[in-house]
Amino acid sequence: MTSSLSPSRVTTRLGEVARFGTVGLAGYVTDVVVFNLLRYAGDPGVLEHKPVTAKILSVAVAMIVTYVGNRQWTWRGRSTRSVHREVVLFVVMNGIGMLIAVGCLAFSHYVLGLDSALADNISANVVGLGLGTLFRFWAYRRFVFPDGEPAEPS
Repeated sequence: MTSSLSPSRVTTRLGEVARFGTVGLAGYVTDVVVFNLLRYAGDPGVLEHKPVTAKILSVAVAMIVTYVGNRQWTWRGRSTRSVHREVVLFVVMNGIGMLIAVGCLAFSHYVLGLDSALADNISANVVGLGLGTLFRFWAYRRFVFPDGEPAEPS
């Protein structure tokens, strides 16, 4: 019987965490760059007066980057029973992760009355993003890219 904390399992999990973090960083950078390009590139920017639309589009582009990165690198050896199901689950889990961050912001801002720019950033982008990232790692691993039969070679 293999211990749940065997060196090979720890190494495998650490590799997954490192790849997941790298893909997440690429998604974050994509989100920020696309958002700022849509808002501020040009005179006027394409979506200069539509920050919410710019954010929705930048998140959508970042989600494509993170899906491809996680599918092709983080969990490339895991089976793909249905790509459609996998994509839908990925989007749903991202939505839940976003709600975790927004929930942290709302609780801090409206319930605790911590409404400074620093407090909002800490609650949304440190606590919320951190908890959302932990949730996403667990959810992707468990539901979106479940362990099972190895994926068919492309």
